[in-house]
Amino acid sequence: MKISKEKFGQSFDALAAEYQVIAPVRDAGGVSYKAVKKFSEVKQDYLNSKLPPKSFFFPQHEKLLSYKKEGKDVTVKNELNVEKTILFGIRPCDAKGFLLLDKVFKNDQYRDPYYFERRDNTIVIGVACHKIAPTCFCSSLGLSPASSAGSDIFLIDLGDSYQIEAISDNGKFLMAGLEGLEELSTEEQTLVDTIKSAETTSKVDVSTITTKLDKMFDNPYWDTLHEKCLSCNACSFSCPTCHCFDISEEVLKNEGSRVRTWDGCMAPLFTLHGSGHNPRDQKKSRWRQRMLHKFNYFVHNNGDIACVGCGRCIKNCPVNLDIRQTIDGVNKAELVVD
Repeated sequence: MKISKEKFGQSFDALAAEYQVIAPVRDAGGVSYKAVKKFSEVKQDYLNSKLPPKSFFFPQHEKLLSYKKEGKDVTVKNELNVEKTILFGIRPCDAKGFLLLDKVFKNDQYRDPYYFERRDNTIVIGVACHKIAPTCFCSSLGLSPASSAGSDIFLIDLGDSYQIEAISDNGKFLMAGLEGLEELSTEEQTLVDTIKSAETTSKVDVSTITTKLDKMFDNPYWDTLHEKCLSCNACSFSCPTCHCFDISEEVLKNEGSRVRTWDGCMAPLFTLHGSGHNPRDQKKSRWRQRMLHKFNYFVHNNGDIACVGCGRCIKNCPVNLDIRQTIDGVNKAELVVD
């Protein structure tokens, strides 16, 4: 099915009166996801945002609860405030990132209510990439610039219209209210098929990286890999799948709050114990941890590689460390035989 952009824009504006709509917009930093009221505000022609939209499910700084003591009584207030939301214009790499974060924040023993209250009240409308950056390598991770995984509704830009497909039940519900749906012409279907078959030109081999890393904890490869790293955490904060956080108490007199804030394994103090011991006080061990977590530990625990090939860590690294080269280095590293 297809829908003209004019008709879609009309439906978009109507939904913005009912939902909080988050979409890509142009700002001083490039492209960011922000609340919009009109389809005309949405940035259509862009490669990807500088920061991933994961922050709408997992905020960079989040007040979990507040409390106040009056005499012997303590009152506690849950600060979670959730709106019905539509995330529009989500690229395939970021939509897949949501699926990976789902595995982190929900398991057999625990379900993070702060993450999932937002997740359960959000509809994701994904849009296929119409351009592919040289830093993108999602095709190496089982994705493509037109992957619909993680989206509730998926769109492919055809110029004056969108090819539109409902992926989930929530997507079918929302799509049922759209007016102006039409069948694709033969030429448009051919264009859709061409877009769906596109792949990134940049690729890496991750076919054996998990089993290779099983035997590489003490490998000499890690001895020099980290040397340029500034421990700035730009890679972690711009990654759609990184999810480390710190929880702290902000207290003033008899009132306080418990807050959750993004943290990252590349930071020198990330693993600092209260005793003063730091098991990963060297950049070597932190870089090893990053690679093992994404391409080994996460696979063993959750069945998938914790990388979507978006290329943000490559773009944002101030010293040009390239995770594709690191993956290639792991593949070429010689295993040390005891």
